[in-house]
Amino acid sequence: MKEHMPLISNTKCECGHQNPVGTVLCEACGKPLDEKEWNSTANLEMRYDGVARRSQRVSPGIIDKVWNFFSSVKVAIYLIVLTLLGAMLGTIFPQESTFLNIDAEAYYPQTYGTAGNIYYRLGLSHTYESWWFVTLLVMIGASLVICSLDRVLPLYKALTRQKVRKHRQFLTRQKLTLIRPVEEEPEQWVARIEEPLRKRGYRVKTDGGALLAEKHRFSRWGPYVIHIGLIIFLLAVLARGLPGLNMDQHLAFPQGEAVKIPDTTLYLKNEKFTVEFYTDEEMPEEFRGKKVLPKLYETKAVLYECTSGCSDPSKEPQLREVAWHDIQVNSPLSYKGLKAYQFDYDLTPVLRSVQPDLVNASTGESYGKFKLEMKGSQRSFKAGPYTLELKEKYMDFGLNEEGRPVSKSPYPNAPAFLFLISGPDLPAEGQQYFYFPKQVDKEQFQQNAINDKLGGGERFLELEVGSMTDVDFAESTTYLNVRVDRAMPFVWIGAGIVMLGLILGFYWQHRRIWLTVDGGELVLGGHTNKNWFGFRRELVSILEKIDMTVDEQSLDNGGGLA
Repeated sequence: MKEHMPLISNTKCECGHQNPVGTVLCEACGKPLDEKEWNSTANLEMRYDGVARRSQRVSPGIIDKVWNFFSSVKVAIYLIVLTLLGAMLGTIFPQESTFLNIDAEAYYPQTYGTAGNIYYRLGLSHTYESWWFVTLLVMIGASLVICSLDRVLPLYKALTRQKVRKHRQFLTRQKLTLIRPVEEEPEQWVARIEEPLRKRGYRVKTDGGALLAEKHRFSRWGPYVIHIGLIIFLLAVLARGLPGLNMDQHLAFPQGEAVKIPDTTLYLKNEKFTVEFYTDEEMPEEFRGKKVLPKLYETKAVLYECTSGCSDPSKEPQLREVAWHDIQVNSPLSYKGLKAYQFDYDLTPVLRSVQPDLVNASTGESYGKFKLEMKGSQRSFKAGPYTLELKEKYMDFGLNEEGRPVSKSPYPNAPAFLFLISGPDLPAEGQQYFYFPKQVDKEQFQQNAINDKLGGGERFLELEVGSMTDVDFAESTTYLNVRVDRAMPFVWIGAGIVMLGLILGFYWQHRRIWLTVDGGELVLGGHTNKNWFGFRRELVSILEKIDMTVDEQSLDNGGGLA
């Protein structure tokens, strides 16, 4: 929590040093600058060495007020709590992103009732992509940056400009203090204690009869290293929402077909899909004859990169092989940050292309075949003297609430095509014709009735499939989870920096010892940011090296160590 600092008008110390407004302890000698503190005996607040911070300005402007708001640790805690509560709300029901293909507006009320409907209407079904959740993350990031700058810059200045000789009140109000008479000359006594301090790893500076010993200053930066790691972590998380940096899609790849991966120039081809099942002997007894469990399913995949004709639907894309891999569960294909994981499979044959024959409905005369690919981009076909223009294509034909034809999915489950046929004995504007390649779809959706209506009750031409050799099926379909997460390395870098900061802060302590020998009296003060008991034992051990016996408890100044 941000400390309360008195507003003082005169910040010049008796030692002659002019301190910035907001300074609590003189930057030169360490004497308290607040008049109320001059006669106090309480331990000094040494968290930031009493330095002035921007958030303590006497007459803040608008920018300073914003700075003060975000520099408050209390505000940071409130923001973190609000973010945690928001994250908890997002876990009440599954997020939309956890499903493949659902109508969220219908799914939540049907599955979870009124509570699910309210959950969806409030936008909680996509909590982690919502504007308010992202705003909270941005505010936490701003708080981390400003909190750090408000403290680390003044603290760095104070620690790098430390004076050796300190005011007596600064020394006697440290948590560890010692006042003893000495008979030696000040310089001689200081020279004797210098060697055992150096052996303990202290960096020692002297000024006549004064000494400053310090070690492990780097541990003071542990919390700020953590802040840097958290900032990188938050930026990486937010960056995952930017185009091109993150993708997580479940795509179908029929066997033998190269399918374009959305928002990339890459194509992936399922060369062959293989599935093996457990035999009854390999199955647990309770499952025998009841379940069929896959033992292994594998996709022999080839990844291509488009080199030309990539964005022109009228041209055949030119592909160059860049990677191949036998994809199994937990063994994805990986290429430049893209990973394709085995997700599911379907052994139902999938229609890839058909070669219908254009015939005269009355005489049965054939005008020729043409190849119609389910996922092809060709829009015009020739059959004898007739031209067929593809007007609409429905990969998974269905009717919406208004009775209009729509495609329910991008997969060729029930393909349908609307042609405009032009040629001899047809109206000048041409004749519309609806075509369903699958016989089951012809009957279900009543192809003949639709075409009778389109032709005014008379059908002059028809599309027919002569034999099964004119139909090409993919034997199976594999479903792959294709992921691209270019921000993830930065997430790990941020987490690693956080761990480094934790190690710096936990395993080392910043320890400082100030002492002056003047007029036959030793005045010593010691400070550390944690592990006071260990510091006290170390100080006693150092004093023993120069034949000064001190009781540990006598070093405690202020009624106990925390």
